[in-house]
Amino acid sequence: MIETTDQGAIRTLTLARPPVNALNAELLEALGAAVARAPADGARGIVLTGAGKLFSAGLDVQMLAGLDGAGLRAFLKTFFATLTTLAESRVPLVAAINGHSPAGGAVLALYCDHRIMARGDFRIGLNEVQVGLLPGPVIYAVLKRAIGARLANELLPQGALLTPEQALAAGFVDELAEGSEVVARARGWLERMLALPPVAYAATRAMVRAELVAIMAEARGPHVDTMIEAWLGPETRASLAGLVAKLGKK
Repeated sequence: MIETTDQGAIRTLTLARPPVNALNAELLEALGAAVARAPADGARGIVLTGAGKLFSAGLDVQMLAGLDGAGLRAFLKTFFATLTTLAESRVPLVAAINGHSPAGGAVLALYCDHRIMARGDFRIGLNEVQVGLLPGPVIYAVLKRAIGARLANELLPQGALLTPEQALAAGFVDELAEGSEVVARARGWLERMLALPPVAYAATRAMVRAELVAIMAEARGPHVDTMIEAWLGPETRASLAGLVAKLGKK
């Protein structure tokens, strides 16, 4: 589910769960383990990208639709554990967003130090509301950290999906590149960071990511309970059932 490629001190982790790299518990666990293992293997930087034409289509809605309360709690525990691993990574991460990246795919990108998106007819954003899901306070906080409160307050309630150009203007991504160049550009950014004095860079990076780590320290208890209650509600159940039905017709 995770393809690993090393180039010097930079490790590329590729989400590889056909057809759309949808996030289920197994893929999230594999990603968390790969990110945690990379520094021990000698990697000093990580590129995160997706196989095929998508970065990630987000959470696996077919899986979500079949979960009861206990199953949903277990899944969210895995989801937040993986996000915590990304937040606490000792080495910098760059998202090489090679295609569409809605919802959970966009969330993964927001946990990276830098985001480079492919130009083209792609969309990125937190569109949970459009499919009847409550994004939750943790995701709201992470979005605010990236793009500021005013834009987050505008985009999140409407579940907006942005073009690459709109995402760049909003600060959702940091650079645009041709699709064939996003991974190479991500490696280039990491190479520039790794050329900096390492002690000063690591300490400063930890300082600027401390807010992200603190956000994840709250990703338990009432936050999870709020999401479970909302996601088990009739509106969300109906929305997920409708999505599953549409997917079944394709």
